[in-house]
Amino acid sequence: MLRGARSPGQCGYPPPNCHDSPVSAEDELGTTAVARRAVDEAESQRASRLWWDADAADYLAEHGRDIGDSDFVWCPEGLREADAGLLGDVAGRRVLEVGAGSAPCARWLAGHGARPVALDLSGAMLRHAAALGVSTGVPVPLVQAGAERLPFGDGVFDVACSAFGAVPFVADPRRVMREVFRVLRPGGRWVFAVNHPMRWMFSDDPGPDGLVVQQSYFDRTPYVEVDGSGAAVYVEHHRTMGDRIRDIVAAGLVLDDVVEPEWPEGHERIWGQWSPLRGALFPGTAIFVCHRP
Repeated sequence: MLRGARSPGQCGYPPPNCHDSPVSAEDELGTTAVARRAVDEAESQRASRLWWDADAADYLAEHGRDIGDSDFVWCPEGLREADAGLLGDVAGRRVLEVGAGSAPCARWLAGHGARPVALDLSGAMLRHAAALGVSTGVPVPLVQAGAERLPFGDGVFDVACSAFGAVPFVADPRRVMREVFRVLRPGGRWVFAVNHPMRWMFSDDPGPDGLVVQQSYFDRTPYVEVDGSGAAVYVEHHRTMGDRIRDIVAAGLVLDDVVEPEWPEGHERIWGQWSPLRGALFPGTAIFVCHRP
């Protein structure tokens, strides 16, 4: 099924002195089955913390070199902030990265004059972020917390961003939108990338089988992987395009643009469900560009 959020927001490459063993989260957590059932906020957050703590080393070993240690890649289509400029001029701006993973985007921001803070739920991902801060010479402030309750005061950031971090994993994304609204100053920009809502209809297969509709676009039942006891170890939540827009507007934010990156000519990299075959036919990523009025 969907593992759409396993993408560039959770990136970076583990440095040589990182001692985590690259064992898959499925093996470490004992994933045994897929369930389709309701998941509340507490169970969803627990599963995300477990999953990314268990999967950090394996994920980074597989994907880290694709995006570098200090780069801002929005999506598997390869759209970079250096080219897209969705955040505007970040020099001197206080920027919050939500769901930063090992924080390559935050380090890129720091290299372009911003004052970033990298927030993530996973302690293992943040340990990679700290090690990479040392090895690259670009340390950034790191905060471990969930996106539903941001541990910051009101109006303290000029910009907030998220490249496939946090938003697809939370049970109440509207709460995330409200929290981002709260910590942004008036006029502050919020840009976040998620797997495109229409991808929910298809299996997580980059080949021909991934072109066949498997379930309803309107079925919002979470995708859940469970262990032998039935406890959730991975949860991903679906919102339709309309849901995403309503979440943004209900929080008081203004939606300025929705970017659906096209698959670049000559880009042959397969990343999970993203592939040249699928990318030529329908979008894999939606990037929402918003601001606080």
